[in-house]
Amino acid sequence: MERFFRISRAAIRLMVICAFLSGPVPVTARITLPQLISDGMVLQRDVPLKINGWASPGEKVTLTFKNKKYRATAGRDSTWLINLPAQTAGGPWEMTFKGENTLKVTNILFGDVWICAGQSNMVLPMERVKEKYGREIAGASFPAVRHFFIPTVTNLRGPQKDLPPGSWKEANPRDVLGFSAVAYFFGKAVHEKYGVPVGLVNASVGGTPIEAWISEAGFREFPGILKTIETNKVPRSPRSGAFNPPPRNPAAPAADRGQREAWQSPDYIPVGWKPFTIPGFWEDQGIRNLDGVVWFRREIDIPVSMAGLPARLFMGRIVDSDFLYVNGRQVGNITYQYPPRRYTVPEGLLKAGKNLIVVRVTNDSGKGGFVPDKPYFLEAGGHTVDLRGEWHYKVGEVFTPRPRIPQFSAQNQPAALFNAMVAPVTGYAAKGFLWYQGETNAGNAEAYREYLPALIRDWRNQWNQGDLPFLFVQLANFMEVDYLPAESQWAELREAQRKALGETNTAMAVTIDLGEWNDIHPLNKKEVGERLALGAFRLAYGDTSVVWSGPLYQSHTVSGDSMLLVFDHVGSGLVSRDGEPLARFEVAGADGKYFPAEARITGDRISLRHHAVARPERARYAWADNPDGANLYNKAGLPASPFQTWDAEFADSHPWRGKSCAVVLTYDDGLNVHLDQAIRQLDAHGMKGTFYIPGNSVPFRNRSFEWKRAAANGHELGNHTLFHPCDASLPGRSWVNPENDLSRYSVARFMEEIKITNLILEGVDGKKTRSFAYTCGDTLAGGQSFVEEVMNEFPVARGVRAQMENIMTVALPYVGSFMINGESGEQLIGLVKKAMESHSLLVFLFHGVGGEHDIDVSAEAHRELLQFLKENDDRIWVTTMLEAATHITKYRKHQDSTPK
Repeated sequence: MERFFRISRAAIRLMVICAFLSGPVPVTARITLPQLISDGMVLQRDVPLKINGWASPGEKVTLTFKNKKYRATAGRDSTWLINLPAQTAGGPWEMTFKGENTLKVTNILFGDVWICAGQSNMVLPMERVKEKYGREIAGASFPAVRHFFIPTVTNLRGPQKDLPPGSWKEANPRDVLGFSAVAYFFGKAVHEKYGVPVGLVNASVGGTPIEAWISEAGFREFPGILKTIETNKVPRSPRSGAFNPPPRNPAAPAADRGQREAWQSPDYIPVGWKPFTIPGFWEDQGIRNLDGVVWFRREIDIPVSMAGLPARLFMGRIVDSDFLYVNGRQVGNITYQYPPRRYTVPEGLLKAGKNLIVVRVTNDSGKGGFVPDKPYFLEAGGHTVDLRGEWHYKVGEVFTPRPRIPQFSAQNQPAALFNAMVAPVTGYAAKGFLWYQGETNAGNAEAYREYLPALIRDWRNQWNQGDLPFLFVQLANFMEVDYLPAESQWAELREAQRKALGETNTAMAVTIDLGEWNDIHPLNKKEVGERLALGAFRLAYGDTSVVWSGPLYQSHTVSGDSMLLVFDHVGSGLVSRDGEPLARFEVAGADGKYFPAEARITGDRISLRHHAVARPERARYAWADNPDGANLYNKAGLPASPFQTWDAEFADSHPWRGKSCAVVLTYDDGLNVHLDQAIRQLDAHGMKGTFYIPGNSVPFRNRSFEWKRAAANGHELGNHTLFHPCDASLPGRSWVNPENDLSRYSVARFMEEIKITNLILEGVDGKKTRSFAYTCGDTLAGGQSFVEEVMNEFPVARGVRAQMENIMTVALPYVGSFMINGESGEQLIGLVKKAMESHSLLVFLFHGVGGEHDIDVSAEAHRELLQFLKENDDRIWVTTMLEAATHITKYRKHQDSTPK
């Protein structure tokens, strides 16, 4: 077996335990009101309202409103509740609450309340888009459009009673800067059309998954997540802490040479600096394998007309963090990659003639540098200096490669944000919901297909106002343009969002034309908000005349070599937006290989064909991260949603997705040859493998970026424990290190190391679900079986027993596999033929591929196997271990639910 790099177990097991306190439940001798019940609030019109608060048990509370009095008595839990009859739109009004103390709430409006939620694109405030929407901000005089932003707070133990401190803000040029840009443009459109006050309650947190926003009750059909929620409730549990790798060397002096030598100083004399073009990434300019600190400098000439004036310095976006200096003085610092760099240069700092700008950039992983197609200039007094072009750089520090171990983040835990930021709002009557989220879940679209409907149903149940309108944003175009048919996680996520339209009273704002290739936070938030408003006009306000969606795929028929697509929401007709031939349609036959299609508008339908596809069985549109050129719209100017006609759920109702057998290619121990040989061959044949990686593998640690790229390309990174322990008590195991002897392990220790490895792998591929492979095929630790514990963590585990089984007999706790050692290509192909004849699952277990391991297969034999699989892909389903297990589970569930 491969020798593994040893990491101190004590260091890896080090945990920082975070305690998360329960939400506040005010208990006081004085009347206390929820944060939302405050000056400037907007209450939902035309529905009975529940006004609640807290006081001493038994205290009598009187609400005076419109010269009428409403009374309640605080219960033993200190809560009181007053039912207020439905009110028509209007205001401003006042409410007075009297008990042992008196509270007055002023400037109250009755109108429509919209709950706005999601991640950073819903958070993104008007301040971030002020350069784009300067006129909109200056003209923001809508006192009846109001925004309540909820600060980020989490709770792992259960729902809170109230929110953290916050306040209602009116839309004016000053306060609108804090409004969510999407929510503001939505609220403004509704207010201008109907004249009704609009209250926007914003519960959004950047970088968060949908799971964090669903209540515990909303996960009743997800037992695995319910288990996580229960685990998180326990104080000082492993999930309540952070697994941190050892620090680089905290006791050493600053490793960054630039800091030690003050490279930002005008007095520093540069030596050995090399040219660099900004904007650009250093990996694209001849620099490889550099995660660390890089300094950039440039001298610019400032005319007398700009000297001494306050200035604005725009440095686009920087990956990841930066410090920026002008003439030796720090003028800016941002600690992560997403915000635009817009720094203020104070008055008196710029001088006529030569001025020095220095940027210290820290990059932790991936490409580092300056994002292209962003603004890079200095502006003062109406004059600008272009900062694009040649700079010079020097490396201050190179970070030692190591796997990234993700820290525990409470805001990413299931139900954590619902408990703290949504639960306290559920009693606040609303008109509907706005949802903009999905980027964080793009790596697991299959689960999102279940989570989004679950969230919609959960929130409607929580508000208990029936099927309130639920309006959501489909992910925008993002990342580099790929002009060849390819798989895309973002396209998969968009498809999961489109499928959620099957829930009643929902609308989706398609934004496939509003994104930016180089920014996950595109600036065009106005059209996003206005497209959401179109859905509201129809669903919430009953406007049947409005065209409120772009074309949505409905069905298709096949005739000969052509496919005819049928759409809904065509309005007065389908059009090519730019007048060019329709683009970004693809068709495939039974083999699933897609080709760019010739697409033509035929009335309200689209016909597709490609000469290489004799009979099309699948089609898709705008199926890419960034499908530049997608041009199908309706005449109302709304874009068609990306889609695919192929339905995985239908495919999962047939064994091996309608093919003769399934083949899973697995590779153990995270070797260099897996990157240098196996993955290159797999990619060349369009196939995906499963790579079982020990957490302390040296090749994995040293080449984690390449493994990350492999995972992004669809290969599965499976768990192969932390130290690859095996049972030394068995015959032929004298090579096992005593420290890694499973017979000396406990089950608890073994599972702890597995969980740590999961965190290490998650730091590379961002995924929480993966398969497991038993080391040496062993299933005992200290004589005790750990199979049950393993299956509590993984949906499937691969063993080493050489066997093939059909879809109904495969044992997911121990899937058999054929360990390959020296077989020829012909012998490997022979195994596949047997699987085809018996309609079975065949799992290959490779170690070395062309070397690096005693258990080896030649690169040529491996290539011959892949070529055979490719030539027969109409009959053989080649997939990952995780996807095969998911299919087996779904197929069996389908069989169980099918009437016999």
